[in-house]
Amino acid sequence: MTNAKLAILSLIAESPRHGYEIEQIIEERGMREWTEIGFSSIYYILKQLEKSSLIDSQLRPAEGRGPARRVYQITQEGWKTLEETTLEALTTPKQSFPSILLGMANLPILSQKQSLAALRTYQDGLIKRLTHVALQAESQHPLPDHVEMLFDYSLRMLEAEKGWVENVIQHLKEKQK
Repeated sequence: MTNAKLAILSLIAESPRHGYEIEQIIEERGMREWTEIGFSSIYYILKQLEKSSLIDSQLRPAEGRGPARRVYQITQEGWKTLEETTLEALTTPKQSFPSILLGMANLPILSQKQSLAALRTYQDGLIKRLTHVALQAESQHPLPDHVEMLFDYSLRMLEAEKGWVENVIQHLKEKQK
C-alpha cells in the first residue's frame, strides 16, 4: 500500500468523509509536510480503495444547498488492512531514493564550479524547506503527540540532510585547493 493510500484510509477510519473533506483535513493538518498526497490523486485513491473493498461509499444529500456528496467509510477488511499496514510501517524500515543521490552519482560529469553552485542551491532549498516545515508545525499548535512527532521527524531529517550537504560542499572545497 502506498503512503498516500495509507494516509487517506486512516482519515476515513477516523470518521466517514467525502473527498473534499479529506482534502481540507490534509491541508489543516499539514500532512503534505510528511507524506506525499497530491490534491488531484485523492479521488483516484478513493476509487482504488473502494475497488479493493477497503472502503465503501454512499451518495448522501447535501446539508443545505449544493450537490449530493459521496461519503466514504472504512470496511472490516479496511480496518484489518489499516492495522497490518500501520504495523508494517512502524516495524520495517524502507529504503528511499532521493534524487540528490543520483546527482551525486553523476557528479564527475560536472565541473567543480558547477558542482559547488548546484549543492549551494540545494542547501538553500533545504534551509527554505526547514523554515517552511517549522512554521507549519508551529502554526498547528497544539498538536496531538503523534502529529508533533511527525513534524519532528521531518525537521530532524532535513537538518541531517543539510549537515550532510554542508560536509559534501566542504569536502569539494578542500579538494579544490
